[in-house]
Amino acid sequence: MPHAGRTLPAPALADGVPRPRGEAAAGRRIAIVSASVGAGHDGAAAELARRLTADGFTVDRYDLLDLLPAGLGHAVQEGYHRMLVRAPWAYQRIYAGTERAGGGGPAARALLRTAEDRVLRALAPGTGAVVSTYPGASRVLGDLRRSGRLAAPVLTYLTDFSVHPLWVADGVDVHLAAHAVPAAQARAAGARDVRVRGPVTDPRFRPCDAAERDRARARFGLPPRSPLALLVAGSWGVGPVRKVAREVRDCGAAVPVVVCGRNEALAERLRADGIEHVYGWVDDMPGLMHAADVLVQNAGGLTSLEAFASGLPVAGYRCIPGHGLTNAAALDEAGAAVWIRDPGDLKTVLRDLIEGPLGPRLRETGLGLFAGTPDEGPAAEIGRVHRAGLPQPGRQPSPQPGRQPSPQPGRLPGRWPAARRRPAPRLAATVAVACAAWACAVGTGIATTYDGLGLAHAIGHGLDLDDVAPHHGHRPEGHHS
Repeated sequence: MPHAGRTLPAPALADGVPRPRGEAAAGRRIAIVSASVGAGHDGAAAELARRLTADGFTVDRYDLLDLLPAGLGHAVQEGYHRMLVRAPWAYQRIYAGTERAGGGGPAARALLRTAEDRVLRALAPGTGAVVSTYPGASRVLGDLRRSGRLAAPVLTYLTDFSVHPLWVADGVDVHLAAHAVPAAQARAAGARDVRVRGPVTDPRFRPCDAAERDRARARFGLPPRSPLALLVAGSWGVGPVRKVAREVRDCGAAVPVVVCGRNEALAERLRADGIEHVYGWVDDMPGLMHAADVLVQNAGGLTSLEAFASGLPVAGYRCIPGHGLTNAAALDEAGAAVWIRDPGDLKTVLRDLIEGPLGPRLRETGLGLFAGTPDEGPAAEIGRVHRAGLPQPGRQPSPQPGRQPSPQPGRLPGRWPAARRRPAPRLAATVAVACAAWACAVGTGIATTYDGLGLAHAIGHGLDLDDVAPHHGHRPEGHHS
């Protein structure tokens, strides 16, 4: 749904699909489609929306999970979370399988097709460009664009440094990358018109001086002189966080400061382990980064970019399967972060980051990602694509969403509205199981290559129920952990 406080309010239609009111002045309207799976995709969407709004555009934000029928969005979110926590090996298997195959299976495609009409109807009249920050959304929008049902150009903003093939969808006009490494991976996966335009982060993430650092430590109750390693594990607090915290503490290179996000059970266990500085959900992450000397992360998503903008050196360690491992490799290749593969190197690398030459070198590289002017950034590029229009070669332009007197905005004139697709009963079970795998898109966009029963059987044999934190379905709305 459009996000309150960031876009114009949107009344709900009778069929549950939101639609914004009115048209943007002079056709300056852009839609951004994200997904509330973790917090990274929404975080990128929020910052793009802020910048585009400052440039004079009206921005409508949508959550793709809200546009899936029959409550499937919640199943997607829950399925991904449960797989990542209880059966990470299964996620790795799915990730690697779809990476080799270059795409997902029929169940995932069927699931995405159920969102096409609903996405099309949700777009406001006068929408001049549509941006995706989530691979599933790119698939939906690319199919709509390729079929001629969507006239507005579609852009994908690649949120991570590694690019799974499912990020690259036929029909998407432009792919925006933060660095040459993800740009090269996107081109290798078949993306056309890939443009390197740098990352986006909240402007509160910036370098600080010594006085600001001291004030931040005092505000959070942290030791004023000890070296501090900030440990993060995403908004859900996933991965071997307890093990990493104990290893950092025991090696003596730094005092661990752990952010658990929404995972309250993890925070309680860390405190029971004797970890002194443990936080749940943190609204002032810029301040906490100012207090730290190094960031240790396991997924390589938005938090790493925020650390770069803050001048904080970043290390990847004991990374989660799938996108966590590929992001660690890509960041290491780009020279923006170091990937600690061997636990025996933890103490040496942390000391080099805090006291040696490695820290300043990574700090310089990270800050260099943000050295461009605003006119060179991704929001400005989206604005240029909006103005250019980018009609697809060889196809007559279809109407803008909402321009024709059709009950279905954005459809080609003279065409009867297609019947709304609903999953057949025998497909529903497969789709429901596929949700868990397809939703593995925190940084990459994964769709299962297994059939429904095969996936269920595989996951059933791999569940580890002994150390699973309860999940209460929180959807982050402010800053992530």
